[in-house]
Amino acid sequence: MTHDHPDTPARAVSRPFGRVLTAMVTPFTADGALDLDGAARLATHLVDEQRNDALVVNGTTGESPTTTDAEKERLIRAVVEAVGDRAKVVAGVGTNDTRHTIELAAAAEKAGAHGLLVVTPYYNKPPQPGLLHHFTAVADATGLPVMLYDIPHRAGVAIATETLVRLAEHGRIVAVKDAKGDLTATSWVTSRSDLAFYSGEDSLTLPALAVGAVGVVGTSTHFTGAPTQQMIEAYEAGDTAAALALHHRLLPLYTGIFRTQGVILVKAGLTIAGLPAGPVRPPLVDATDDEIAQLRADCAAAGVALPE
Repeated sequence: MTHDHPDTPARAVSRPFGRVLTAMVTPFTADGALDLDGAARLATHLVDEQRNDALVVNGTTGESPTTTDAEKERLIRAVVEAVGDRAKVVAGVGTNDTRHTIELAAAAEKAGAHGLLVVTPYYNKPPQPGLLHHFTAVADATGLPVMLYDIPHRAGVAIATETLVRLAEHGRIVAVKDAKGDLTATSWVTSRSDLAFYSGEDSLTLPALAVGAVGVVGTSTHFTGAPTQQMIEAYEAGDTAAALALHHRLLPLYTGIFRTQGVILVKAGLTIAGLPAGPVRPPLVDATDDEIAQLRADCAAAGVALPE
């Protein structure tokens, strides 16, 4: 898909997963079991009401550290069945073990996922040659397109510019979820590769578009997906004033959803809105009354209505 506008550089823009993706929470029942019916309902809401082009399941916001491999596969199947005919389903498969990541990638492909999100191996902090080998091995293991997830503040190591440029040569490594927070580094990669960059920080979506990003993998987009889609469309149409106005309006929720772990506040907000969510699994803890009150304030400031 190519969008050329007179006010923007004539750069071919590839959006393998659309513009707006939500890192979807994993609904649980009151006793902490996987809620597949709830997952299907939530996925439908995010696609049909919040205008998501794709959903990421089994990411950190989906509490992947505390779901089993079997639960991950069942969740992919449920979400693909619910929305796979009208949205892409991207499966988080990244771990800090290359062999285990490949196993999860194969299971995700078998379950019907349309793409893979592969995070930088965390805690063991591999050097750049290790990252190159890890991501290449995962991309070689299936026929699915791969989105790399560059998040050094969680993983402990960044994917270097040169490594990203080399990885872009792989036919199935097509995108990056960019949570590095370094727009200069992003600029260097977008200038030297065809990787589709998706902002991994909600509040940096609009600035990232200016240096070559094509969309966002969001958390607040559980509630702001539709206006975020509108913001990106306005920017692409050259109406930067309208895009900036939406950015400013949504900023209280773009940032407020991360006052604690995003999944905690998203699940609190979804519960208030009558949508499937359930509790979080330990070691996370559910939102406090004070956190919920602040979430309501942030939502109101962003023009997002939560029921009283």
